[in-house]
This record gives sequence, structure tokens and C-alpha cells, in this order.
Amino acid sequence: MTAKMKHLAIVSSNYAIEGQFYQALFGMRTFASDNRLQSAVAVSDGYVGLNVNPRKAGRQAGFDHFGFEVDDVEQVFARATERWPQAQWLKRPSNRPFAGISMNDPCGNVFDLSQRGMENRTDVYVADIERTPRHVSHFQLRTVNPEQLAQFYTDVLDLEEVEQTPDNHFHLSDGTVTMVIAPWKITDYAGSGIERPAPDHIGFEVESLAEFEKDLESITVKNHYLAPSPLGAGPEGEARLKLFKGCRYGRKHLADPDGVLICVGEHKQ
Repeated sequence: MTAKMKHLAIVSSNYAIEGQFYQALFGMRTFASDNRLQSAVAVSDGYVGLNVNPRKAGRQAGFDHFGFEVDDVEQVFARATERWPQAQWLKRPSNRPFAGISMNDPCGNVFDLSQRGMENRTDVYVADIERTPRHVSHFQLRTVNPEQLAQFYTDVLDLEEVEQTPDNHFHLSDGTVTMVIAPWKITDYAGSGIERPAPDHIGFEVESLAEFEKDLESITVKNHYLAPSPLGAGPEGEARLKLFKGCRYGRKHLADPDGVLICVGEHKQ
């Protein structure tokens, strides 16, 4: 019952611009029939759907959560109940695409669960489109207990642990997308602003970094609202960028217009 990593979610006060950025630069797709564009944006690379949800009072902005498609949510619940009593779940309102059920892992990270037939599966989550050449390859989560979380996601969702590195990074896979569970230590933020343990960044593979750089420059010139947020400026920015560059999958590091970190690498030949 290997779960599929099918959903990422960003919270932003500029959700329309964010959505346009991912369409323009990464070729992610949306659909004219999507009538929620006034309240949120949903785009897809053909495998992973990306929701950009509006920021409301009291809610933090940024890379907010992720989600899995499973064959049987009841089986997930049974495993969690037996092995991981810290994990709880909640059925969501039907107007939230993909998020039929939200669940928390033992460290408090929230993720969504969906299975075929749920009423929340609409728009990009039911459309049959070919995977785009530029697509999500991985995402990274920082936590105080990476070993525990790696065990949780392999136990409950059958993700495959493909590697544990000497620096205690766990790489889990559904066969298509990689979930990197990285350690969070407050000392890693020496010289920069301290960020809480949370989803850290989104990774993309592109067909050519040279072509990607050209497109990035082009959309920035054509529409400055789509320009990436500055990254690495000043001593604090340099310290944070150094930590970000610890991800081995990316050769290009940037931030979207609202500051979500993005790691970009080329397709393996």
C-alpha cells in the first residue's frame, strides 16, 4: 500500500501571483473549469498537485503541508492506532481539494490523506495530464527527531527508505518523489533568523538548468511581480542560504515571490 506523494500546499497573501509563478516558470497546469481561482489556486505537474491557499488571520505563511494518496485510509488509521497513538486525524470540509482528511505525525506536522472516490478530489487531482518536463522531485521537512519520523512514514504509509546519510538525513520515496526528513537543530541557525521545525523547501527537476535560467530571467523582465524573492542578501541571508544549500539535490537555489524556498536540479541522464 505504498502511499503516493501527490499534494503540496503553500499559504500566501499573494496566492494568485504565486500560482502564476509556478505556471510560468515550471509549466505547472491549471484548468479553466477551476472555479476556485478567486479563493485559491491549484496547479499540477501531472503527478503532484500544488495548492496555493490564501493566508487568513492567525495563519502562518509559507510551505505549509503535504499530502498522500492512499488505497485505503482505514488501513492507515488502523496502523496509526496500533503503533503511533500520537497521530490523530480529522475529516475536512468538502470544499478543500484533495484534503479529505488531515492527520498529524508524531512531531506535529500536518499532512493530508486522500483516496479515490473522496468528494474532495476535484480539478487538478482528477485530471489526466502528462507529467510536465519540469516537475516536483522532492520536498524537505526539518524535525527534532528525524529517525522517529522516518519510522512513522515507513510504518504507516509504506514509503521506502532509500538512504540514511551520516548527517542523519532520511530519504524516503514513493517511487517517484522523494521526501527528505532532515534534522532540526537550533544551532544550525547561528547568524540567521531562527525558523521552527517545519516543511523546509520544495525541489524541482528541470530538463536544462541553462534553459531554466533563461526563462527565469525572461519572466522577471516581463512581469516584475513574478520575480523571485531575494535570497542570500546580507550576513543573515548568507547564513540561511548556506544551510539551504545542504540539500544535495539542487544546483540552483531560489525563493518564489512570497519567499518559499525552491531547490532546482537537472534530470539525471
